[in-house]
Amino acid sequence: MRQIVYLLTLLILIFLLWEYPVLVPLKLLVVFFHESSHALATVLTGGQVAEMVIVAEQGGHVLSLGGNRFVTLSAGYLGSLLWGVIIYVVAIGTHWDRAAMFILGLCIAVITLLFVSNAFALGFGLLIAAAMMLCAIFLNRDINDFLLRLVGLTSIMYVVMDIYSDTIARYYLRSDARMLAEEFGGATLLWGSLWIVISVTAMVGCLTWSVKSDRGERRLSAR
Repeated sequence: MRQIVYLLTLLILIFLLWEYPVLVPLKLLVVFFHESSHALATVLTGGQVAEMVIVAEQGGHVLSLGGNRFVTLSAGYLGSLLWGVIIYVVAIGTHWDRAAMFILGLCIAVITLLFVSNAFALGFGLLIAAAMMLCAIFLNRDINDFLLRLVGLTSIMYVVMDIYSDTIARYYLRSDARMLAEEFGGATLLWGSLWIVISVTAMVGCLTWSVKSDRGERRLSAR
């Protein structure tokens, strides 16, 4: 029951604070995950990153040279979803919260130094990375666990809402889905809908994992 209450509390907290400035750093972090996923997909498919930009208005872009275009275009939303799922599952399924927080901060620092092109994104990336590593070093496991779950859930929720906003509600925008449709066929709505299905499935999977984890803890306690 504890895990379920914990999960519901986090979901309600994120929902209630969604439009408030307090969540802006988390939203910017999800944008960082989105753009860094484009950059990493570019490099992993043999290309080069010419520019990675993130702005305070919660937007950004990556300019790529080479690489697999289908993979790099698909990597933004799905990559940030993967970041969120991994962070959340590690927080729930392991006791490595402090190590996970430190590694996450280190990854963000490395990606920032390798790819980021503008001053705002450089400052944001290094500040967030330093904050995460300091949390891992000086704060206890429970606090790190809470922060990881908050980051993971926010990333998953933001991805679903962002896909809907960019590819369905405002299908006329030049989004990743629209560029994918122009270059590989289909329609913006088709790719957006497919990504939403994948994202919602991942969200349901995380919620199910939480429930199973809670039941497993209760059985272990009963023994």
